[in-house]
Amino acid sequence: MQNSVTINEVVNEANNNIKLLLIMWHEVLYRILSIINYIVLIIFAIPLSVQFLEVIIALVTKKRKFPKSEKKAKIAFLIPAHNEEDVIFSTVKDILENQDYPKELITVYVVADNCTDKTAELAKEAGANILTRFDDDPNHKMALFPLKMGIDYILKNLPDVELIVHCDADNHFNKEFSSKMNDAYQHDGDFFRPFEGAINGAQNTFTRACSFFYCYDSRYCSRAREKMGIAQHINGSGATMSRRLLLKTNGYDVENISDDTDFCLNRILDGTKMYFVEEAIVYEDMPSTGKDTVNRNKRIAQGGQALMKQKVGKMFFLFFKTGRFTYLETFFTYIWLFIGAPLFMWLAFYYIYFGIYSALVFNGTATLSMFTTEYFASIGWGTMRALVIFAGFTFVIFGIVQSFVLAVFEYDKFGAKKRSQFVSLIFLFPVYLIIYAFTILGGFMSKKGNKWEKIKRNS
Repeated sequence: MQNSVTINEVVNEANNNIKLLLIMWHEVLYRILSIINYIVLIIFAIPLSVQFLEVIIALVTKKRKFPKSEKKAKIAFLIPAHNEEDVIFSTVKDILENQDYPKELITVYVVADNCTDKTAELAKEAGANILTRFDDDPNHKMALFPLKMGIDYILKNLPDVELIVHCDADNHFNKEFSSKMNDAYQHDGDFFRPFEGAINGAQNTFTRACSFFYCYDSRYCSRAREKMGIAQHINGSGATMSRRLLLKTNGYDVENISDDTDFCLNRILDGTKMYFVEEAIVYEDMPSTGKDTVNRNKRIAQGGQALMKQKVGKMFFLFFKTGRFTYLETFFTYIWLFIGAPLFMWLAFYYIYFGIYSALVFNGTATLSMFTTEYFASIGWGTMRALVIFAGFTFVIFGIVQSFVLAVFEYDKFGAKKRSQFVSLIFLFPVYLIIYAFTILGGFMSKKGNKWEKIKRNS
């Protein structure tokens, strides 16, 4: 009988606890979500603090200028192109005629990849050397393979070429590009990043979002990396590689769809000297619609998935093993591309939830059992103050201050004619970064595929 009473008491106590838990469920949920939010804020703040450090360093330092060299290297501009008849002629013509560099030391090679239009004919008419490539393998229909083919051809057949510039079919360069890259090469190093600008940055919201992202990374992050003596993130248009580097790596030693990022990560891991040549500027045609922006970022996101697992994640542990800040900075930079949009989504969800729950508590709809209304109010106000301070600080530093510098001093690198075209940048730059983060997420979640499609050109 004693055992029966004891069992009944246990059962009753359990029932009471369940009833109490049902009454308190919304408070338990609030506690759980609050803990998750604190963790999210910490995750948010760590890479942001690295970006903040880079912005401050870049704001208080001057651009690096390499000493002018009388020695001149022969330079090959290499353009992988798929159905680019709309822009290829002007790009080749511009490179051959408008560089402030001995013309006999500049050559252009266009790899016409699976083209069904007049890309090869127009490039040849403009003065380029043509390599043609036909490959029906769907897994080979991406820029990596014609680029690899072009590099292998130059290394084998043009022993006097010392520098190879990777460019897209729509790129244009400032007239000092070749001379500034040559100065950096003759000074030291084997791998160089230019300042990435835009042809059509002032066109609309999407072109602003993309061009501001690249200009921000060049003006602030790349300059700061140069001053701190850590590795540059060299990818995409204008990336310049020395012959001795490519011989050392046995050519273009990558297979990832994001081949440029993959090549850069390999060079960070093997300790190659890399420099940011800020006075060498490449101008790109930015996507002008949401669809085009997502398609552009699809390659970045999909290629990044594999690279995060294979190389970027490895760098996080290498930092603790070697103490090289380069590894940690690279990890935080690339991880942000993938966690940025989910973090913004969480913060929006949590603070909307917090506002609704607080209203229900204060009007008596949600009855508190775990703590008093006064205690909840003090926690709530503390949470809101922290949010306002954090958001305000982030907006001032990543909005008004650094975007003011971009709009006033770098407006011409966006393809703008006057500063007034970028007044909105001063207040909306964080919004543009959020738009860019969500287009990366869109690319990350889109259907996988390596197909190299014809790109819609705006300029």
